[in-house]
Formats: sequence, structure tokens, C-alpha cells
Amino acid sequence: MNGTNPYQDDRGNNDRSIANPTGPGEFPQRKGGDAVAAPGDGPFLVGEAMTGGYGRSGPDILHDCTIAVDKGEIAVIVGPNGAGKSTAMKAVFGMLDLREGHILLDGEDISRLSPQARVAKGMGFVPQNHNIFTSMTVEENLEMGAFIRTDDISRTMEQVYDLFPILREKRRQAAGELSGGQRQQVAVGRALMTEPKVLMLDEPTAGVSPIVMDELFDRIIEVSRTGIPILMVEQNARQALEIADKGYVMVQGRNAYTGTGKELLSDPDVRKSFLGG
Repeated sequence: MNGTNPYQDDRGNNDRSIANPTGPGEFPQRKGGDAVAAPGDGPFLVGEAMTGGYGRSGPDILHDCTIAVDKGEIAVIVGPNGAGKSTAMKAVFGMLDLREGHILLDGEDISRLSPQARVAKGMGFVPQNHNIFTSMTVEENLEMGAFIRTDDISRTMEQVYDLFPILREKRRQAAGELSGGQRQQVAVGRALMTEPKVLMLDEPTAGVSPIVMDELFDRIIEVSRTGIPILMVEQNARQALEIADKGYVMVQGRNAYTGTGKELLSDPDVRKSFLGG
């Protein structure tokens, strides 16, 4: 077991195309963005009592749904297909209209901000599909991730390469030529290039092999250990809850169960209904 990261080598995974043998890097959080202090000590990011759907006249998909994550935490949203998991993520990122509820980031109400403005405030978002520029090289993809920055990005680029060593090796290669797992590394790396205050991942392990899934989860843990909150939607519920500090089980756009990852894994109703017994 690696002394600096107790999560690094405990899964017996020897796929060196993803793993970082030297330990986690550092991703300093952005200092910009004026926050309006909220009363009390709330979570760093919270979508509270969200009700809404797509378009002003469309039906509600979310119903009084609340999800939150604090600094250094991994919060995971799981549930059956069509439960509204990705919709909740998109609501937090500002991609659909909320009829009720609000979004707070570091105590500031950002409910009325566009997705672009939320990125400027410190949100890093990795969608499930179409999350890389396939005709661009790996390095060009990472550079595109830093489009809002005006400072020197070379240090952050090195941190991404330290986290995902295979990207350094393939930095001149077109991203569309990479494997599925390597593409996901590019997508996550590009989001990290913004120096986000919070990282949001929609199905980061979709379509990858179990061994690659384990290693991607290991890298996600490394990022969270630098203090960056991570909010993640996952279909691989059992594996995701094993690394989660906080878990949300959604059913039909509502919070069905909420607790720590361990609590949800040990809950007999959750196990029976969502984890295969």
C-alpha cells in the first residue's frame, strides 16, 4: 500500500495505462468569484429542494430533490434508469429550468447563472457523452479546458499528466484515437485545467472495463483528497458507494434514500431494491 495514498494500490490493479505510480498530484482551487455569505455552515455545493424539468412548459422531472457535497467529499447519485440522476446533475450545472429550489456554491446563490458563468465561478463539469474534441490532440483538449484562464497553465498541465501518466505519453495523439478509459481521462483532465472549486462527473465509468473502472475511481479519490468536492452520477452503484462519503438514491426524481456510502451499502432495502440483494 502506498504510504501517501492508502487508496492507491489496494485493488490489485496492474493496469499502468491509467494508474499513477508516484501518488496524487495537487490541484489548487480557484480563488476567484465573489461569494455572498450564507447563514450557518452549509455544504460547499448544494442543490436544495429542486423541482423542474426541461423547457418552461415541460413536465417536472425532479421533485423536491436535494443533493449536496462538501470539501474533500465524494458524493454519489445512484438509482434505476430514468430516475433523474443526470437531470439532477444538469440542474445543479444550470442546464434546465428550476421551478422551485436553488443552487448554492460556497454560500453564494448561483441559481440564476448560466452554465458558462457557473464554470467561471468554479464548477468543473464532465458530461457523459461528447466530452472531448476527437479531432484535437490530447494536449489541445487540455488547453481548451483552460480557456477561461489568463495565467500560466503549464503547472496545472503537469499536474494532470502526473495524475494520468498515459496522457503525457499520448499528448500529441488525436483524442479520438484513444481507448474509452483514456478518453475519460482526457475529459476529467480538461475539467481540472480550470482549477475548479468543485468537480461534477456524469457517468465517468460508462462503457469501460471493470479494471479501468477501478482505476478511474482511484484517480477520482486522489482528486478528492486534494480538497476538491466531487459530485458524481454512477450506474455502477455498489462500486460507487464503496468510495462515497455521501450517497443519494434517486427514484422518479425524488430522494429515496440518503446516507453515507457505508450506510447505504448496509441498508437492507437499498441492497434489495438497487444493489441486487
